[in-house]
Amino acid sequence: MHSHKHDHSHKHDLTQNVLIVALVLAFLFAGVEAVAGWWSQSLALLSDAGHMVSDALALALAAFAAWVSRKPPSLQHSYGLGRAEILGAWVSSLFILLVAIFVVVEAIRRMHQPAPVAGGMVMIVAFLGLVVNIVIAWILTHGEQSLNVRAAIIHVMGDLLGSVAALISGAVIYFTNWTLIDPILSIFISILIVISSFRILRESLLVLMEGVPAHLDIKQVGQTMAEIDQVRSIHDLHIWTLSSGVIVLTAHVEIDEFKSWNAILNNLKELLADKFHIEHVTLQPEMHIHTLHHIPKKSS
Repeated sequence: MHSHKHDHSHKHDLTQNVLIVALVLAFLFAGVEAVAGWWSQSLALLSDAGHMVSDALALALAAFAAWVSRKPPSLQHSYGLGRAEILGAWVSSLFILLVAIFVVVEAIRRMHQPAPVAGGMVMIVAFLGLVVNIVIAWILTHGEQSLNVRAAIIHVMGDLLGSVAALISGAVIYFTNWTLIDPILSIFISILIVISSFRILRESLLVLMEGVPAHLDIKQVGQTMAEIDQVRSIHDLHIWTLSSGVIVLTAHVEIDEFKSWNAILNNLKELLADKFHIEHVTLQPEMHIHTLHHIPKKSS
């Protein structure tokens, strides 16, 4: 028996439009920061421009993934292409991880070979970048919070921190002429971005490898299902994330008699939806037999 509620088309449209608007803003300001960073010799500004470019590419990837994920199921992809968003989140996070590593390497080189920095220009552009990143972050947080969008938000938050770092760097250099602050802040912000990227990488990899969602305990789910009246045991239980917000469960359900199956099935579906928010369910009834690997009722 199969149950699947899928009404995401409007949300996907909104998500795609939100990502495109954020993408255009990111690309435009990345160009401004790159030119200003090159002219002022500020690594903090250049690294922020690099993060903005990576953001723009990540947003482009996220928008493309959101578009692909809307494709209907086909003979070859019977579940559809919803997992494209998860793949997009993984690639996006990996990309910003590489950008952050590059910035750290360049910052270490700059610490050994200091260069003069135009602090006033850095402050002005960094402040504008901060405003742009706040606008982009606001736009993204008002869309659907899929893993794909969350990965894009991580990019933007990293950029926002980068703008703050560049602003502080510009102010310190302008008032004290201490240029070492520029690479030091660049390294600090890159480390924060690496930590955030690892979180999304781990979560998206869990989905791609069809792991049990982190917020669910498969043993607890099976034990709770086994407590339903007339259910003898649960076995061959599998739970995984199909795409953002869509969790799939399959299981074999041992019962005493098939004539009660419709009532048992409805109870199980209602339980899974209400308690665990799992609505894409495939359950196979079996007459009660002893199995080696099963989840029986708890002993009272």
